[in-house]
Amino acid sequence: MEEWKECKLSDICDYGKDRIEVSSLDNSNYISTENMLPNRAGITTATTLPTGELTPSFEIDDTLVSNIRPYFKKIWKATFSGGCSADVLVFKAKENVSKEYLYYVLADDEFFKYSMTTSKGTKMPRGDKTSIMNYPVKLPPLPTQQKIAAILSSLDDKIELNNKINTNLEQQAGALFKNWFVDFEPFGGKMPEGWKEKTLDSFCSIFTGRKNANASVENGKYKFFTCSPNVLPIDSFIFDGDAIIISGNGAYTGRTRFYSGKFDLYQRTYACTMKKDQNQDYIFILYWIIKFVLSKKIMGGTHGSAIPYIVMDDIAKFVINYDKKLFDDLSKIMKSYVLQIQENENQNEKLAELRDTLLPKLMNGEIVI
Repeated sequence: MEEWKECKLSDICDYGKDRIEVSSLDNSNYISTENMLPNRAGITTATTLPTGELTPSFEIDDTLVSNIRPYFKKIWKATFSGGCSADVLVFKAKENVSKEYLYYVLADDEFFKYSMTTSKGTKMPRGDKTSIMNYPVKLPPLPTQQKIAAILSSLDDKIELNNKINTNLEQQAGALFKNWFVDFEPFGGKMPEGWKEKTLDSFCSIFTGRKNANASVENGKYKFFTCSPNVLPIDSFIFDGDAIIISGNGAYTGRTRFYSGKFDLYQRTYACTMKKDQNQDYIFILYWIIKFVLSKKIMGGTHGSAIPYIVMDDIAKFVINYDKKLFDDLSKIMKSYVLQIQENENQNEKLAELRDTLLPKLMNGEIVI
């Protein structure tokens, strides 16, 4: 540790000060606190764009941190250039500081805790930008910075690879679904006679949770699904098994995911589970039907203006074209896609847990490399 320097965050990085024209941005290169995911999970596609003529800009390899509610731990190392909201802080590494190492300095739980101590406000706490730069940092020589970053990034790279594999699996499932249910290619381009129209609630039990979004418990044993893309922990569960989860209000209304296990729900989040008298494997084909058709139909909400939302009947009375033989055959194929995606997601959870355990120990020199 003799070679490590005790310094402040301001000694190793600066805030980005450049601006970019809003007219040059679109949903693919704009980052706000809304499309940054909690718990170091990166970003998703923006649903809104800023107003005005100019907004802060960022470059590849800059580290972006949401300055609203630091306890959400929203952070992303930029893989492209673009623009961001004023509530997103852009950090740029100084000379002789590894950009990757800077990212992990800021991804450490200790940084987010420190940022919270500088925060102003109660309902919407924001870190104080001047005080944040006083955050104490232990800085090793550049070669050690690079080694530490390499260890941690190897875990993040595997997580990212699994995410890309899952995206590819979703695309394959989507192509198969379109081929059979939209283009009807195996049937000469027309929906065969004899198919029936059935509503989703004839297959599934559909229910919502009863808890507020703040019911989450740190280090809880079970999944707590809210309308946010991020899953929270909780110590209670209302169902154990296979389920299709649908966000019911807010910016992510209609967002759909599959989960198998014990979970609880926010009061505006819906779950679809198979009725006991139905083929239980149908849930896998229904998941893709909901994801590719229903979720797009209700995405962003079918009711409300300030806060869009959906109601039970938007889901329950969704009409599905049904053929028993086709469902029996395709459910097996669609099941394989879902299970592989679930396996990758479970592996990512374990990798993230390992990364988060190693990160503080590497950053403070407890583990010597």
